[in-house]
Parts: sequence; structure tokens; C-alpha cells
Amino acid sequence: MEEKHSMGVLSDLEPKRVFHFFEEIAKIPHGSGNVGQISDYLVHFAEERGIECIQDELKNVILVKGAAPGYENDPPMILQGHMDMVAVKKPDCDIDMTKEGLRLAVREDKIYAEGTSLGGDDGIAAAYALALLDSDTIGHPKLEVILTVDEEVGMDGARGIDLSMLTGNQMINLDSEEEGIFLTSCAGGARVGCDLLLKVTEREGLAVKVTIGGLLGGHSGGEIHKERGNANSLFGRLLQRLSEELPVCLRELAGGLADNAIPRETEAVLVIEEKHRDKFMEILKKVEEEVQDELAAKDPDVMIRTAEAERGCFICVTEEETEKAAAFLCALPNGVQAMSADMPGLVETSLNLGILKLEKYTGEAERDIRKEENGQSTGSIQKTDKMNQTDWNLRAEFSVRSSVESSKYALIDRLCAVTKLAGGSNAVTGDYPGWKYRKDSPLRDKMIALYREMYGAEPKVEAIHAGLECGILGSKIQNLDCVSIGPDMTAIHTTEETLSISSTRRVWEYLVRLLERH
Repeated sequence: MEEKHSMGVLSDLEPKRVFHFFEEIAKIPHGSGNVGQISDYLVHFAEERGIECIQDELKNVILVKGAAPGYENDPPMILQGHMDMVAVKKPDCDIDMTKEGLRLAVREDKIYAEGTSLGGDDGIAAAYALALLDSDTIGHPKLEVILTVDEEVGMDGARGIDLSMLTGNQMINLDSEEEGIFLTSCAGGARVGCDLLLKVTEREGLAVKVTIGGLLGGHSGGEIHKERGNANSLFGRLLQRLSEELPVCLRELAGGLADNAIPRETEAVLVIEEKHRDKFMEILKKVEEEVQDELAAKDPDVMIRTAEAERGCFICVTEEETEKAAAFLCALPNGVQAMSADMPGLVETSLNLGILKLEKYTGEAERDIRKEENGQSTGSIQKTDKMNQTDWNLRAEFSVRSSVESSKYALIDRLCAVTKLAGGSNAVTGDYPGWKYRKDSPLRDKMIALYREMYGAEPKVEAIHAGLECGILGSKIQNLDCVSIGPDMTAIHTTEETLSISSTRRVWEYLVRLLERH
């Protein structure tokens, strides 16, 4: 099987300008929250070509190119995508994704990135748009291109962007991952953070590293219906079982990389008494067997493994507080909560426990140590690194989605109630509306007719459980008529993400023909 690696690997692929810009984008770090360089690149692109450009304070970019000759009387077309990607990498990957570009590679019909996510979601939207804006030969109406920031962490760019200068009301969103699927509505969503303070102490014993891994993961909107294992939820189940049967103290915890990605691995360090080591391992083995049996057809490689234990005296969460944390994690809902009654097979409401971490205090702290001198308290304050009386924070971050607004808020209320009962607190951010299906859509009718002509088949007109920016943008563009399309991608938001070369070419040819006939 022939493979090509490193930058420049896409230079022979068609369409050349699309893959040229995709590779240029891949050279620039552009994970969510780190979009300054990619935004400035888009501005520079426009300046070099004399294209009207607006860059706002959030780093959103709007590019406007006048109609090609003969298309001056056609209504404008809005093209939309986002410039950020979910930046994740394999544990052994040495790339600093905040500072370095991706290492692209090609295997047969697939483009991927070595050791990291690819960013096809949504780098391909920017590449399509730049290739169109760069061309002097493609016929098109006035093009208004919207490229937003931080879509993957709550659609912050779409929420804050000003679109009052736009003149079009027909929009093609280029943030879908399956050719031949026309998306015409999507779920709304929000991020919910749950915080639980836990008291710590010093404990002698064995510090054992436990890893739950081998899971497939995936996008919490597009793949939540597959009911794959969630490493964070599985850890809550394991910790509950352990705390029921023996004294255990939580020392370290980290699982998941993004609230909207189903976590594939969770690592924890637990402190136990040496005399309970055999019982501890017995429980781990029993839970592993149960989970493997339950997920045999959905996540066949799930496993629980341990590393060599370390003996010593450790700062860790108290036994009682670990029990509270275990009960809290075990009670948190996760996964599909309701299916749509109107559209068979569509998830209506879900949530994903995407990030789980124990946040420690790592520096020195002042403690009020009152020395007795001649029977008198000095009241002096001394420095110490012993954090016995200091709380650590257990943080759980969720992506909540629903196509029914009231159900979304009911699920958020449920999360907040569970956290409150445990004595914790919540923060809700990134709340965005769903995108409602439009019965009368001239753009959709036109796109369906062209698809039949070019493909000799019917496209699938569907709703999606994942979130798109169309709902937010629709609240800013009067009477918006919108369809979302895109080429075939697999395993987005993971290190196994791929982009189909042939599908990218076909969708490009379709997009060009659509604009030329607009």
C-alpha cells in the first residue's frame, strides 16, 4: 500500500487549488482558541487579491467578491464554514499543535495527519472558499464568505459576528461530513461545567495508576447514537465499585480532550492500602470483564490496565470525599437520552461527558499556624506545602444537545440538580439555538435538481443531531435559506480522521456547477 508523507504531498491531487489551500491551512496551527494566525492568513489572502475583507475583534473573517461577468443580476450566495479545528494528538506524538503545523499523509483515497487530528472539519470549507475566490475563470454571483472562529468550543464566533453588511439570504454551509447528504436542520446545544470541591489529606500506601482505554471515541453529535463507551463515565462506574468495597483515595484524574468528543481514554491515580492490593486488582478485572461483555459489539477493544504501583506517603482526596466523588460521577447522566418521534433514527436529546479532571493546587499556600510560646499564641502565619486542609476541584464538562429546546434545558437542569445534591456548582456556556427545518426552500430545490442531474441519484435530505452554526446565523440573516453539504470524512475530532480525495473533487465540481447556474 503506497503512502505519501510530509508537506507538499497534496500537490498532485485534483482539484489542485482546493488541495493547495487545504495544505496551506494545515501548515498553520488553528486549534480552537488558537486562531490568530489562520485568521491573519485569510486577511492576507484577501489583501493580495484585492478582495473586500472584514476581520472583527473575535478574529472572524468575512470575504466578499463581486459577481463574475454575466452574473451581476443573480442573487448573492453566502458560503460558510469555520476556521478552527479540534486539535488532538496521540500520546506519543511530538507535535506541539499550538505552534506547529500538521504532518499530512495520503493513503490510497484518504488524506490524514500523522499522529494528530486532520482538521478536515472544517479546513475543507475554507479551502473550497479560497479556491473559488482565487479563480478568475469560474462563473459565480456575488460571493459572501463567512469563516468563523471557535465553532468547536461553543460557536463563539458565530454568536459574536456582525452580519449586517451582508446582502444575500441564501447560504451553503460547508461543515458536513458525508457526500450526498443535504442537512437542513440541526440540534441546539450548550456546554455545562460541573465543579465539586473535595478535601485532601496525607495517606500512606500504594499509588496505582489506572487507565481505561482502547475505545473508539468519536463526535458526540454525529456518533452518539452508536452508543460507544465513554471512558469518563466508565471511570465513574469503576470508582463507585471500588469505593463500595475497600478504602480508596483519589490522587490524579484526567480524561477526554473536548466536551464534544466522546473520550477514548481516562487515566487516574488511586491510593490504596497495600493489604488491599489483591482485592483492588480483582475488582478491576471484574469490571473490565463486565464492560467488555457489554460493549463487545460497539467498542470491542475496551480495556482497563494498571501500571506499577508506587509506595509512599501521598497527598490525595480523603476516603470519604472520594466516596462522594464516586457517587457523583456514577449519578451523572451520559449518552442518548431520547430519540426523535418525528424522524426515525434521529437522536433528539443527548449529552456527552467529554472532559473529566482533578485540578490540584501546585504551589505553596499560607496556613494559619499558631505557635504557643510561654502559653501565648503568636498568631504568626507560616508557609507550607502540605495542603491537607485545601480543597481540590473535580471538574466534569458536558456537551448537551437537543432538537427540542425545552428538552435541552430540562437536561441542563438535571445536570445542575445532580451537582447541587453533591454540594457542587455549575456553569452553563455556549448556549446556541437549533436550526429549524424550512418547508419552502428554493435553494434546496435547486440543489436537489442539480444533484439528480450530476449523480443520477437522489440526495438524502436529513436533520443532524450535531450542532451547526446555521441556527445562530439564521437569527442574524433575515429569511435565511440554507443547506449544509460537504465531502466524505471519517472519525472527525480524532487522530484517525480522514478526508476522501475523490469525494472532495466531486463536491467541488458540484459546488462550481451550482454557482455557475445560480
